[in-house]
Order: sequence, then C-alpha cells, then structure tokens
Amino acid sequence: MNKDTALQIFENRHVRSVWDAEGEKWYISIVDVVGVLTDSVDGRKYWNKLKQRLREEGSELVTNCHQLKLLAADGKNYLTDVADVEQLFRLIQSIPSPKAEPFKLWLAQLGRERLEEIDDPEIGIERLLEYYHRKGYSESWINQRLKSIEVRNELTDEWEARGIKKGQEYALLTDIITEGWSGMTTREYKRHKGLKTESLRDNMTNLELVLNMLAEASTTEISQKERPETLAQSKQVAHRGGKVAGAARKELEAQGGKVVSELNAKKVKPLVGK
Repeated sequence: MNKDTALQIFENRHVRSVWDAEGEKWYISIVDVVGVLTDSVDGRKYWNKLKQRLREEGSELVTNCHQLKLLAADGKNYLTDVADVEQLFRLIQSIPSPKAEPFKLWLAQLGRERLEEIDDPEIGIERLLEYYHRKGYSESWINQRLKSIEVRNELTDEWEARGIKKGQEYALLTDIITEGWSGMTTREYKRHKGLKTESLRDNMTNLELVLNMLAEASTTEISQKERPETLAQSKQVAHRGGKVAGAARKELEAQGGKVVSELNAKKVKPLVGK
C-alpha cells in the first residue's frame, strides 16, 4: 500500500485518514470518527465497547476491519483501526448522534472523487498520472506502471469469473505468482526492498514490472484456456503462470544481469529514472 496521509477536518476536529493509491480509496481512523460523533476527546473507549457488541452480533464490519499505522498526538505512529467510506456509513448507523447526517455528507464529499472515476475512468487515469508525476517517477516508468495495472485488472476479472473471492484468495494467488517468477513471496520481496506498508509494484524497476506483467498475463491466458473450477486448480494455474516469467528471469540472470533489485522508490532515486 502506497500511503498519502492527511488530516481531514470536520467541524474543527481532526480526522486522520490514509489514501490507498493501489485500491484507490480512503481509509479513515474509526476512533477519530467515533470521537466526532460522540463529542468525546478520545473515542477509544466508546469504540472498544461498540466493537465488542458488533463482534458478538457477528458484524462483518469488525471482521473486515483494517489496522494501519497513523500519527498520534505524541508524534509517534501506532496501529489504528481504520475503515473505508462504505464501512463507515454502516458504522454510523450503530452510533446515535445528531451529527450522523452531516457526517454522512462529509464522507460523501470525501468519496466524490471515486464516484467521478467510476462515471469517467479517464479521470482516474489522470489523477493516477498526476500522483506518479508528483512522486517524481519517470515517464517511461509511469507508462509501464499503467500497463501493469491494465494487466492486473485483466487477471482479477478472470479470477472473478472463476469464482475466486476478493481479499484473502486474491492475495494467496498473487503470492504464488510472485514467488513463481521472483523466487520470493510477496512479504519476502517487500522485505528485500526494505518496504513495510508501501506498494511493492510502486517500488519495482521497469524490468521487474515487465516480468511481473508477464507472470500475470501468462496466468490469465492459462486460466482462460483451462477454466479452473476450484481455488486449488487456480493455485496450480497461478504457479504455472509465475514459472513462465521465472524462466525468463533465470535466463536473464544467466546472462549476468541482476533482476530482482533491492532498489526502492523511497530510498533510491535512480529507480524512478530507469
């Protein structure tokens, strides 16, 4: 996840939020939202009690709750419960507050850009281009990154058609593909580059992006031909798709070139210029 953090302001109250560039959505601090709605200085106690009640009711909101590191008042980063705009709309229903309606309007405004992008995908592409230019990436890298997004979308469309569930199953298959071509799991790859929450793809060189695209495009091609009916079959397809690019990587390395790089966009400027 490549993060842009921000302090959103609602009625002079700070609400911490994180922009997920890869998922193209805002994640917002639940504690801050609860604090605004309940007029409490620290909404943590209220949220802990509400979370327990929702958990007992089997609420998916608690089950799907994310945790990200956000900056606290003491200047340190702590893991904090966060939710996207859609989840927060559901959470607000559980909190009786006169501020519920104006807060919904505020959230709707926050999510307006995403709605615009759904209506006109070109707007989303333009914003993505602006984001990468602002981060200092080169034109050639940006073109490769946009192509990689197209290839990824084709793969996830195929997974959806095969009945693969978003979230954990997508992550599992992605991990198999990544290990198949790079020789490392996604977690190991990120550790190799010194990354934590940042997007792995946003920290790949042009060559890494090309091989990752080859692995995902190969997986899509095999899946479309064989039409796997179970997750186990899709895992086998993902393994084979990753191996296609893995063979290309090994051939390149046999010619004396290092493919899987330790470079990352945050620390090493040459990455974005390659």
